[in-house]
Amino acid sequence: MYEIGQGDESMHYLQTREYTHLAGEINSLYHEAAVKMGISDSVMNILYVISEKGDQCFQSEISKLTGISRQTINSAIRKLEKDEIVYLQQGQGRNTIVCLTEKGRKFSAEKISPLFEIENKIWNEWTAEEQRQYLTLTKKYRDALRKYLDMRFFSEDIL
Repeated sequence: MYEIGQGDESMHYLQTREYTHLAGEINSLYHEAAVKMGISDSVMNILYVISEKGDQCFQSEISKLTGISRQTINSAIRKLEKDEIVYLQQGQGRNTIVCLTEKGRKFSAEKISPLFEIENKIWNEWTAEEQRQYLTLTKKYRDALRKYLDMRFFSEDIL
């Protein structure tokens, strides 16, 4: 049996694989939702963040919260502007604010709000302890992943 890590902190290969498959299945479900909505994954993620932030947010924040490249976000926002779903507003300095138009608010209410409702339904089916555990372990995993990726791929020693 393959193992990743050493000692008590090791994770069996099959457990890692199961986690990877579950994460992939969850991403696939969101992708299927976007397809049924008739929009791309990136557009869905952008509208999700803007809606979550109160119908407007900094363009740089969208990239940070979604992990989508700036280039992809720029392209998707240009399309959303053309479709009159969003408009851009100049913020302080180089910050650009992406805002939903009235048409964009209606579109998001129809397409994105149901995602919030589904996620809230799932969240509310969990106990407070399950919610806390999920957040704690997800943050712990994210932080460890960042740490080990930094050590492995972004270390100055590699250069």
